Amino acid sequence: MKYIGTKNFDHEQTPRVGVLLTNLGTPAAPHKGAVRAYLKEFLSDPRVVEIPRLLWWLILNGIILNIRPARSAAAYATVWTDQGSPLMWHTRAQAEGLQAALAARYGEQVIVDCAMRYGDPAIADVVQSMLDRGVRKLLVLPMYPQYSGPTTGSTFDALAADFSHRRWLPELRFSAQYHDHPAYIEALADSIRTYRDEHGSADRLLFSYHGLPRRNLEQGDPYHCQCLKTSRLVAEALGLAEAEYLSTFQSRFGKAEWLKPYTDETLKGLPAQGVKSIQVICPGFSADCLETLEEIAVENRDYFIEAGGERFEYIACLNSEPGHIAALTALAEEHMVGWVTAENAAGLTPPS
Repeated sequence: MKYIGTKNFDHEQTPRVGVLLTNLGTPAAPHKGAVRAYLKEFLSDPRVVEIPRLLWWLILNGIILNIRPARSAAAYATVWTDQGSPLMWHTRAQAEGLQAALAARYGEQVIVDCAMRYGDPAIADVVQSMLDRGVRKLLVLPMYPQYSGPTTGSTFDALAADFSHRRWLPELRFSAQYHDHPAYIEALADSIRTYRDEHGSADRLLFSYHGLPRRNLEQGDPYHCQCLKTSRLVAEALGLAEAEYLSTFQSRFGKAEWLKPYTDETLKGLPAQGVKSIQVICPGFSADCLETLEEIAVENRDYFIEAGGERFEYIACLNSEPGHIAALTALAEEHMVGWVTAENAAGLTPPS
């Protein structure tokens, strides 16, 4: 096996701490070819689809990749901006915000960057870039507040696969979840308070999380429980009664049972129960993306209105808002204990 080294290695290079934010990924463009390449990489991950490989290969390559790319490309086109994919530029803004916050405390000791599990910039490429810049201690923060195998677990798989080819491994710390971190809960609660201060409240507050097959829960994945805990803690911070909010799960596909209640079916049924206004937030998404901007704010809004609802409002993800950056800063600092100190924030001296 050929091992990957570090470019332009210099014993006098100042050692630094790296903080790597990762998210799921995005097509390079809202076009059928780019979406097909992205979906092939994403849906080929055995963490994402847990059925026998040969059977899934036939379904994926014979059916899904011939049908879904065109439909998904059309959906991506509705949310694409001059800056590109919303998920990509929001994640970059988060990295820039965290870099600025940590630089204010620790000077040049810390380097922050971001990568995508699928597509570009790839985890392996960004890790290489960080090592080339002197990172010898690496903290990886997957931007999934609630742990699940297909997201956080898959991120660790990609990192481990990359590390297995490296000649020199950095010290590693990995954040598995932050679903109940006080700073994250407060950032969510503040975003809802701010929205309601301007727009008023609604009959219900709905927390919509990305779905998973129910089989994952039955086999021990903690995602479902962590989602419900996030909702409960935010509701408590807002002083909401149990009847004033609910949690649902979106984005299912296939015929298998997924985590319930389903977001779309819930929104279709609420108006008949007397719920005429609703506000929806997606705490499992750290940044707005196709699943929030198109699936929730457009598609599911239509379901609610067509069923007799009168007012549907989507509350944006935390994105790079100051409260979110503050929460990420607190999370990063907790994981970096012993690696950096504010007292030597002017910088590290090169090793002798």
